[in-house]
Amino acid sequence: MDYKFTIIVPIFNEADNLIRVETELSAYLSTLKLTSKVLLVNDGSTDDSQIHIEAICERNENFDYILLSKNNGLSGALKAGIEHVDTIFIGYIDADLQTSPNDFGLLLEYIDTYDLVTGVRLNRKDTFVKKIISKVSNATRRVFTQDGMTDTGCPLKIIRTEFAKEVPMFKGFHRFLPAMILLQGGEVKQVPVSHYPRINGTSKFGLKNRFLSPLLYCFIYLWMKRKMINYDIKKKSF
Repeated sequence: MDYKFTIIVPIFNEADNLIRVETELSAYLSTLKLTSKVLLVNDGSTDDSQIHIEAICERNENFDYILLSKNNGLSGALKAGIEHVDTIFIGYIDADLQTSPNDFGLLLEYIDTYDLVTGVRLNRKDTFVKKIISKVSNATRRVFTQDGMTDTGCPLKIIRTEFAKEVPMFKGFHRFLPAMILLQGGEVKQVPVSHYPRINGTSKFGLKNRFLSPLLYCFIYLWMKRKMINYDIKKKSF
């Protein structure tokens, strides 16, 4: 089948969530006119996630998986997924399903005009501390990058694959996806989406990977911005 849209789902120790992932994503794909598939990226899980992933892919012809040999973090899982995608568009959603696959529909409305469309979580169902760390982290990042993004940590995005494959990925760098698309001369759009409490499993993020690491990457981003090479060919003979 000639697929146009691949939804990447990074997974690390989410065995208790995977039946919901299968059910909700299968239901959503059945509503799409755009031929779409799912790529489950097992980021070195140590629980029973892989058993569930393989069973899901056997039951669903439009589900595939990648199993990484060790845990590489969210950015690493995304990098692996992006490098194995050959569709025009790439989507991303977390396996905890605190965002809904149905809201991809809100983002798809804009992907013909923009190169990255990202969700902005409304009425976040996270702890107070988690929301404060996220708010401070987003504000700090905006000062450095001037990307204008309200919520780069939102785990619901659609990107044109040609742009996604040009983004250098380091651990923790997924929060800079919009800024890196802008550096390539692309255009980005924010769209409000719903947010839900985590039902199963535990969050993999804390102060270090929500604020301290992103602060370091703000300086790396500034270096990359100064060194970034963008060129236009005026004329060629072939």
